[in-house]
Amino acid sequence: MKKSIYSILRGTFLISDDSFKNWRVILFISGLAIIMIASAHSADKKVYEISRMSNEVKELRSAFVDGRSKLMRLKMESTIVKKVKEKGLEISTTPPRKIKIKAQE
Repeated sequence: MKKSIYSILRGTFLISDDSFKNWRVILFISGLAIIMIASAHSADKKVYEISRMSNEVKELRSAFVDGRSKLMRLKMESTIVKKVKEKGLEISTTPPRKIKIKAQE
């Protein structure tokens, strides 16, 4: 038991005659570790991108609601009356009449 632990600590398993299969396993495990780290970084990037986009959606939604409420205020009759009075026009007191045109035969 001590002998195998010492051989691992000294690294003799890497330079012995049958070390080629040990190197293959070490390289394979190293490759898997690199792939795992790369996929973890990719997942983190996607999480940050999703968070940024959801914040942007919230901002755009609030801007839309704000714009819609401003439009509703501008479309109100009282607002239109104020704007028209500034230009010197007044609301008619007599209601509008329909003009009917009779077909000539």
